[in-house]
Amino acid sequence: MSNRREFILQVSLGGGGVLAGNAMAQGAMLAETDAQATALGYKADASKVDKAKFPKFASGQLCSNCALYQAKATDAAGGCPLFAGKQVAGKGWCSAYAKKA
Repeated sequence: MSNRREFILQVSLGGGGVLAGNAMAQGAMLAETDAQATALGYKADASKVDKAKFPKFASGQLCSNCALYQAKATDAAGGCPLFAGKQVAGKGWCSAYAKKA
């Protein structure tokens, strides 16, 4: 009986470690001050985009509905191939925005 409890405990602790590892593997959030982010005009909050500097920005354009966004549209953050190893905010925007088909 003791071996069974020990096994269940180890499996449950191991599963938690895997979940934590997946979260870390997704990477840290992209900072607006990151060199690549600055170059592309990335803003974590699309409502703060400088429309004079980025005239192609249109209301409703968000990372979460961009073709490059690598997460579900409902996720708060996800990967983007332009910012390897970092996550972008789903409500963010950058000048490389491409509407998802």
